[in-house]
Order: sequence, then structure tokens, then C-alpha cells
Amino acid sequence: MRLAFAGTAPFAATILERLLASDHDLATVYTQPDRRAGRGRKLSPSPVRRLAHARGIDVHTPTKLEPEARAFATFDAVVVAAYGLILPHAVLAAPRHGCLNVHASLLPRWRGAAPVERAIMAGDRETGVTIMQVDAGLDTGPVYCHRHLPLDDRSTGAAVTDALAHLGAEAMLDTLGRLGTDTPRPQDDAQATYADKLSAADAVVRWTRDAAALDRQVRALSGRMAAYTTTDDGTRIRILAARPVQHDAPGAPGTLARDEAGWSVACGAGRLVLETVQLNRGKGTPLAIMSAANGYPRIFFDGARLGALE
Repeated sequence: MRLAFAGTAPFAATILERLLASDHDLATVYTQPDRRAGRGRKLSPSPVRRLAHARGIDVHTPTKLEPEARAFATFDAVVVAAYGLILPHAVLAAPRHGCLNVHASLLPRWRGAAPVERAIMAGDRETGVTIMQVDAGLDTGPVYCHRHLPLDDRSTGAAVTDALAHLGAEAMLDTLGRLGTDTPRPQDDAQATYADKLSAADAVVRWTRDAAALDRQVRALSGRMAAYTTTDDGTRIRILAARPVQHDAPGAPGTLARDEAGWSVACGAGRLVLETVQLNRGKGTPLAIMSAANGYPRIFFDGARLGALE
């Protein structure tokens, strides 16, 4: 098939790489324009653009897609993954087999922008990928196939996203091989849930919540924005790794203590044992909790209160 690809994030780059290694003719890539990133706020190309340039693929970065409808009509199908722009009707209808999306959930569960993080935060025991025909709604199109991935109590957002990208690439290749013979199935809208876009508030640790929920928050945000708490003097502590303990700790929620389990923080129920943290001080290097406590004894001490600025 003659294909185009539309994607932006690392998730999409993994799928693009697999498509480029296939027998399909992938002629054109669409991705979002370069964004400013890093401390220097320099313009940085998307992972998809970097990969496409390295492979000599024609790259387009339109901010509006309506003018691309005529170009889309020259393709048998357009594969979409973590693109970030809404495809208008004229574009959706242009390719011979339409536009096919790799979505990182088992639709209709977790339609929307942050399906991996919301699944982990909710305590789901499995997630997966869906290959769907894109329509005008928000991840509402008919489904070609699902591929399942179990979740456990140590699953992280970064690791699950990476696994789903590889799973999604395999599912998309299988679906492309059957286009024209398989008929996608409508979703059951009554079963739909929505994965709202992550906001700054999602990263704030609320110590009045139970430890299990906070553990899921930390793991879900791994590789993204990182859950964080604060100290009385405004120091921000990003919690990169932790584990929940069921037994309650002495003190009000947010109270730090050291015992046989290590450094832990009292929660609304149970306590969260800190394992790896990152402070907005010094070089901002991720530190094992014992190293952080040794280096910053005025922050990490028995009875310290965290979350004062929430």
C-alpha cells in the first residue's frame, strides 16, 4: 500500500519505524511544527520528524490540515498515532481506505489524550491498543482490533507506553494486511470513559489520599511530568519512584519519618515509602532517598511536613 503517516510523540516514532521496515510504500510524514524545549528554549523537532529526516522521508508540518485533502487522496491509507491535531472531514474521507489510528487503550475505555496515565491512576488491571477508523468524534470510530496488555502494581507510564507502541505497530501492520476484507465494528458508546489531558494539578501529591492511590499517581506520571510535593521553604521534591505501605505512620498526612522501611510519608491511609527523588536545587539530579537525606538534612528529617504549599 501507498501510505502516509501522521504522528508526533515518541510513541508515534516507534510505530513509524516499524512501518518503514515493512513492505509498504510510506511516502510522506506529517508531524507537528518544531516546539521550543529545554532550558534554552530552543526549537526542537518532534521525534517523528527526526526519524523521518534520518530516513530521507518527505516531511510536512502544517498547522491546518484542510489544504492537505488533495494530497491525502493520493494515498491508500493514512496511519495516525499520537499526532496531536484534529483531522477534518475532508482529510478523513480522502484516502482510499481512510485514516487508521493507533490508540493506546482498549476503546471505548479511555478515549482522549492521556489513556495510559488514566488507566494506571484508576488501578486498571489491563490496558492495550486499539486500531480504529478515524471519524469526526474523539476516538469514537469503529474498531478493527484490540491487543491486550496486563498491568500490575509496578507498571509505570513510561514502560507501558513503550510496550504499547510496539504492540500497536504489530496490530497496525496486521490490520493493513486485511484492509478491504475486514469490517470495523462500532464502539459501544455506553461503555466509554474519558482520559482527560494531563494538567499541572495532576502532578501535585495530596497526602490526604491513600498511599495506594499516590503510588499509582507516581507510577503513571513516570517519564512525563513527575508527581511532586513541596516543603515549607518552597523546595519542590519530585517523586520519581516510591512504594506504598499499608500500615499507618504516626503523624498527620504529609509527615516525614524514617524507620525500618526507610523514609516514608504519612498518607490519608497507609504511607508512601520514598525511593528516588529530585529536588529543584543544585544540579537537579535524581537521587536515591538516602543520598538526598544525607545531602539535605534540613529538608529530610523526622517530623518534617511536606505539601505545605499545595
